[in-house]
Amino acid sequence: MISNWQQTKVKDPVEKRMAETFKEAAMSITITTLTDVLGFYIGLMSEFRSVRAFCLYTSTSIIFCYIYNILFFGSVLALNGRREQSNGHWLTCWKLPTQTPEGKSPAYRLCCVGGDYDQETGAEKQQPIAHFFKSYYGPFLTKPWTKVCVMLLYLGYLAGGIYGCLNLQQGINMRDLAADDSYVVNYYDDDRKFFSRYGPNIMVVVTEEFPYWNKNSRSKLNHCMEKLHNLTFVNQNLTVSWLDFYLQFAQSKSLNLDNENVFIENVSSFFLLYPEFKLDVNITESKINASRFFVQTLDISNASMEIMMFDELRNTAQSCSAAKLLVFHPLFIYLDQYSVIVTSTIQTVGFTTAVMLVVALLLIPNPICSLWVTFSIGSVVTGVTGFMALWGINLDSISMIILVVCIGFTVDFSAHISYAFVSSKELTANERAVDALFSVGYPVLQGAASTIIGVLILAASKNHIFRTFFKIMFLVMLFGLAHSIIFIPVFLTLLSCSSTKAKKKTTTVVNKNKWEMKCIC
Repeated sequence: MISNWQQTKVKDPVEKRMAETFKEAAMSITITTLTDVLGFYIGLMSEFRSVRAFCLYTSTSIIFCYIYNILFFGSVLALNGRREQSNGHWLTCWKLPTQTPEGKSPAYRLCCVGGDYDQETGAEKQQPIAHFFKSYYGPFLTKPWTKVCVMLLYLGYLAGGIYGCLNLQQGINMRDLAADDSYVVNYYDDDRKFFSRYGPNIMVVVTEEFPYWNKNSRSKLNHCMEKLHNLTFVNQNLTVSWLDFYLQFAQSKSLNLDNENVFIENVSSFFLLYPEFKLDVNITESKINASRFFVQTLDISNASMEIMMFDELRNTAQSCSAAKLLVFHPLFIYLDQYSVIVTSTIQTVGFTTAVMLVVALLLIPNPICSLWVTFSIGSVVTGVTGFMALWGINLDSISMIILVVCIGFTVDFSAHISYAFVSSKELTANERAVDALFSVGYPVLQGAASTIIGVLILAASKNHIFRTFFKIMFLVMLFGLAHSIIFIPVFLTLLSCSSTKAKKKTTTVVNKNKWEMKCIC
């Protein structure tokens, strides 16, 4: 909004300046806000409650930011316009002379003279960076050989992103949930150093009443346990089974455990001799409601192996026809989400991208540009996902939340440059690209730089989660900025998407040295 305001004529009525500002900026802001809000509301479909809560609060805050920009900030611009119209001081608003008396110091000119503007255009003087985009960077970017280099650079970027996606790991290291100086980190480091051969001790629960005294039923249950023992990461010799010890106890006492009454009556005597098994059997009067066994896993060295272990244990337990088995370990609380994290992420990103395509088609007056906006979303998400994997970040519920944020920022970048390109009144694609960079290049650069500076402090955090947020946000800003001021302008010039047909027009350009006729076709 500030960029468009600066391009209006200072001496025009405030109403006209506000109309011109909102004509250019309001639609762009509306597109990005609508896509962001819808994208985060789609995040409410996620299976993770943390993601749903984050998306709900974020989408609501974006709505309030939009209202703030349109109403409150717009009102501030209007008041500032009236101050400029009366040549008021930038701080005190007192009316000041327009001309600077000769011989006055820079401090006097800053504090005691009104605002300056371009006498030829009537608008505020161009910012140095905006002038750089218009006079140097834009023309350089639209040169044929520069476009070839940009295409090669993009192919390299895309190849790196895809390679990283193929090597993306799932899961979170438990030590990363604690601060770097926490004793928990030392615990997990020592556990991995000295006990890395042994994985989690898994509880196998029989969740229903079961006739343990029935020899055939007991044999079927043992067959299910053997299936668990035969898994590559389970050590059969380290299995702890109260039933096996009870059978040995009965054999030493010459008890017939095939008889229900004998089985139930002697359980209490067994617990007196082996009290450690008392918590493994839930028995009330004459029936056993549930019981549990323990199997020991081995050689689980990383999160991927933990996920494989979890899936195979669960599938094996579910395949048991003798009884309803449940495998459990406190770690499964985290592993359970990994089974759906990939599909949930793809589903959320896919639905959000589709919705943003529909919004872009409705609000950007050209379907090709709408496709470029959608394309940039997929491109940035691919790059961020791939390079975060190369940066050592795994895919988990935390990084999934930040990836959802990534989509919103991606739209902000690409929609602004695409809409500015479509709205440009220049005739050729190259000229429209330069004009778009002049109009929104500086604001986009400011937004990306301010965001990076804002999260830069998180890079020094002692908490892995905050450092992960910084890394992903940095990649989002970097790749989003690269798409908006490098890739998308070049792509738009290669496949022009002007909303108006260029007509032959002859214009007269006044040169300082001579009159020059320029025919533009």
